[in-house]
Amino acid sequence: MSSFTLLVTSAPYSDQSAYSAYRFALAAVESTHLIKGIFFYQDGTLNGSELQLIPSDEFNLHQAWKQLSADHNIPLMVCVSAATKRGITNAQDAEDSDQIHHSLSPEFQSVGLGDLAILLADSDRLVQF
Repeated sequence: MSSFTLLVTSAPYSDQSAYSAYRFALAAVESTHLIKGIFFYQDGTLNGSELQLIPSDEFNLHQAWKQLSADHNIPLMVCVSAATKRGITNAQDAEDSDQIHHSLSPEFQSVGLGDLAILLADSDRLVQF
């Protein structure tokens, strides 16, 4: 049994990478491997935005990430500086309540790069998507 950290750097629907990361994570946990955490960085931070509107006939990757986390106790970590740069903040982080911003879904944790280092030290492998 191996343990993995996943690094997702692509937006949810810009290409296949974020979906491939989800499918990899699902296959890994179904094969009794351990996912220590999923770290969303750069455009990957957009996966954590709760303002995604997905048509009913399309796969809802945002909901799938949340369900995977709940079912398998996998932390979903979003780099705070990369997310802020893309307009994604925690509601309590917004300095001006009148400011328009994307909110980070509560299932996603706002963290720093130090948390990625901790994940890496505790995992056998890093897989980037």
